[in-house]
Amino acid sequence: MDIRSLTEPVVAEAIGRTHRHDEALPGGGPAGNARLTAWVGLVLLVLFAAELFTLLDVRGLVSWHVAVGIALIPPALVKTGTTGWRIMRYYTGNRPYRRSGPPPVLLRVLGPLVVLTTLAVLATGVLLIVIGSSGGRQTLATVAGHTLDLTFLHKATFVLWIGATGLHVLARLVPAMQLTMVRLTSRRPAGAVPGRYRRGGVIAVTLVAAAIAAVVTVAAVDLSAWHARVVRDRPARFTQR
Repeated sequence: MDIRSLTEPVVAEAIGRTHRHDEALPGGGPAGNARLTAWVGLVLLVLFAAELFTLLDVRGLVSWHVAVGIALIPPALVKTGTTGWRIMRYYTGNRPYRRSGPPPVLLRVLGPLVVLTTLAVLATGVLLIVIGSSGGRQTLATVAGHTLDLTFLHKATFVLWIGATGLHVLARLVPAMQLTMVRLTSRRPAGAVPGRYRRGGVIAVTLVAAAIAAVVTVAAVDLSAWHARVVRDRPARFTQR
């Protein structure tokens, strides 16, 4: 299998030229799963964009950085669940999912990387909140003379996540928009997929859980030490003005 045969299906799906034909069953089936995954993916995209924005001024926006990071957890878990469900149904031989077929090979390789890096960056972020600023600097291991701490691991997994998720967004944004926003605004929408209100309920509960988790975390955690450490860690050209 050459590079062209690997990339052509990915590009065709990414630009919306081709798509999988998912069956709509009484409970939603593959079509319902695809729509729920697409909606949750768009929620994650908005939250991830907000999280990246906080990096422009971590000193002033550290509370927002923590809040958005915590808010990312519920939708990330839901999307992991919907994609995992589809994978399980496909590989266990469920006929509707088998007829829909798998994504292109490159996306099948990229998918687990996106999931693992997303969960890793969120998990290390939560641990940093739990153990605090000083705990995040404690050495966990030494590799080739370089000390590794939890703060470093959080930054490293973030870099890996940026690469994997950036490629994933390029490949999946147009299909997700076609399944969600385009159908909402279309004057001639396709036949409705059963389970619409149930999917809406899942998204609503996810958003409420994300908001509650963010508010409770920011209220319960003392972030003053993080503010102080950000100031100490800033380069001299910023602090000596």
